Amino acid sequence: MVDFLSGSFPVHFDWSVSSESFKVEGGWTEHGKGETIWDRFSHEGHVFENQTTDLACDSYHKVDYDVYLLRGMMAPNYQFSISWARIFSTGRKESLIEKGVAYYDKMIDTLLQSGIEPTVALHHWDLPQALQDSGGWENDSIVEPFREFSGFCFSHYGDRVKTWITFGSPWVVSNLGYGTGEHPPRVKDPIITSYKVTHNIIKSHAEAWHIYNDNYRKLQGGKVGIALNSDWAEPRNPSSDQDVAAAERYLNFMLGWFAHPIFVDGDYSTVLKEQIEKKKGSCGKELARLPVFTEAEKQRIQGTADFFGLNHHTSRLISESLNSCDVGPNNVGDFQTHIDPTWPPTASDQIQSVPWGLRRLLNYISLEYTSITKVPIYVTGNGMPTEYNSDVFNDTERVDYLKAYINERFTVQSLMDGFEGPQGYSQRFGLHYVDFEDPDRPRTPKASAYYYSKSQNTEGKPLSVFYFMAQNYARWNDQEN
Repeated sequence: MVDFLSGSFPVHFDWSVSSESFKVEGGWTEHGKGETIWDRFSHEGHVFENQTTDLACDSYHKVDYDVYLLRGMMAPNYQFSISWARIFSTGRKESLIEKGVAYYDKMIDTLLQSGIEPTVALHHWDLPQALQDSGGWENDSIVEPFREFSGFCFSHYGDRVKTWITFGSPWVVSNLGYGTGEHPPRVKDPIITSYKVTHNIIKSHAEAWHIYNDNYRKLQGGKVGIALNSDWAEPRNPSSDQDVAAAERYLNFMLGWFAHPIFVDGDYSTVLKEQIEKKKGSCGKELARLPVFTEAEKQRIQGTADFFGLNHHTSRLISESLNSCDVGPNNVGDFQTHIDPTWPPTASDQIQSVPWGLRRLLNYISLEYTSITKVPIYVTGNGMPTEYNSDVFNDTERVDYLKAYINERFTVQSLMDGFEGPQGYSQRFGLHYVDFEDPDRPRTPKASAYYYSKSQNTEGKPLSVFYFMAQNYARWNDQEN
């Protein structure tokens, strides 16, 4: 771990800030944009206080404003996702929306004009509703639409975008969208559908990588990877072989579910396959159905990533827990999760600050996955929420969290407060406070924004420029408009 307080970082330390389309863009039907599963989910009243994605941070109309904030923080890289339904309203190329395409053109061009490199995620959860109506990620036929969409993005934006992420945190889609039903499309089938969804996402990822590799890599010189989310799994009793094995199963059911096929041999890990079969035998019924890749598919999938993206927020203590024949990853995997009461909490009961877990997880990834492919590991998402009703500007908890976690390539989630799924706008991940009561959605830098700017300012650039910009943006914006 770099000594953060020393103020020194490796010469090639890469800094980034992120956002995701449905959390910040708004403009949910503007210029013909198609409905997404998150639009439908929020309109059906499944979000805190019936909040919706309709306006969000209004980033669809505030490209200059948002890039201005990034310049103020001297951020060298901005990671954002494209809304599939803003490009193809139905998810298919026949429904191309020129003004949607132009929005991302403006975003990319404005970033580059400001000396900020774009990193673009093709998909971060917001599937076009029209594709979901045809089965979504559980339908094998979705691979072709994603291939089509990826190819369009590479062709149109690839002359300027050099780092692509195919999927951001796909475990959340498989597990919460199609397993527990906590997220859209609210499918509750942890036995069959969630596993099928992962199967199709992996195949879709591989197709996108091959499209780029075969048609664009030589000309554009970019790279394509995937951003997988995972906690670190620490054995509750490190001297217990049972807890050590349980922690390994936890990582295989979360991270390895996607990583092993892509980074190792094109197939699910032996640990995952054997555990699922073991539970079927001991319980006398099927608790999970893991699809099977053909030999051709394994060859097609293996090695399809130029980097390993990691989205990481917290850690868990893991112990062995046997004899349950209920559904769900914990029961199928024979493990139980625990939280150390000494770990600093956040506004989310799912996220505690455990910085040493990131280092151990990075070491694990290096040993298990990237030692084979020799690709770099990027921390593509790390952050924590604060409560809306707390001191919104002096977010010292986030500053402490960043102090503890910042490591190699580091992407802070996120540039601004946004729509956080079922929690709506009640939990704030942003470096900038967004006033969601004001229809103009003004942004104000928090203490963490100043801290981030100061921390990555290794060349001695005067920070006073950021303070001036933050204080005078409203005046500048009024003049421009």
